[in-house]
Amino acid sequence: MSIAERKERQRAERYELILAAARELAEADGWDAVTTRRLAELINYSQPVLYSHFKGKADIMAAVATRGFEELATRLEMETTNVTDAADVLRNICAAYLDFARSRPVVYEAMFVLPTRIKFASEETPPALRAAFAALVAALGPDRQEPVFLAEVLWSALHGMVVLMQSERIPAEDAEVRLNILVQKFRSD
Repeated sequence: MSIAERKERQRAERYELILAAARELAEADGWDAVTTRRLAELINYSQPVLYSHFKGKADIMAAVATRGFEELATRLEMETTNVTDAADVLRNICAAYLDFARSRPVVYEAMFVLPTRIKFASEETPPALRAAFAALVAALGPDRQEPVFLAEVLWSALHGMVVLMQSERIPAEDAEVRLNILVQKFRSD
């Protein structure tokens, strides 16, 4: 391995270490606790090392969010594999979205709740976010009128359910009932 390759590998490892530390700190104490000073202490590097990877906290959160979009897109794509019934695809996609948000609340918050510089619905939208949204559109089935707008409404409903359950405004134990109603309302048949 050349010196340049070793340095690039070490840089990539530091990048991953910073992201992991940011997620862990946010999971423990919330995103407000994530600062470059605390991250530097956690990973035993100086703040300038963090700044060599990220401009600041907003960029770190955007990187965590982008990784979340990648994970969500992968989960949603997996839900369409070997499923032939359109209603099952829609239900699986919606259930996977809700499960992702439940299992990764800090990442979900960085993706969809906190202010971010990530552009949605534009040419600058990250590919993974586009892929996740495309999975929602596809789950609605073919020949739907206004499929993009319909997918936005579906996404809005899912997001609303997530936020209301996470804030305990609606009981999480009734999530399955709500999911069944949502899928029924969005089915194409």
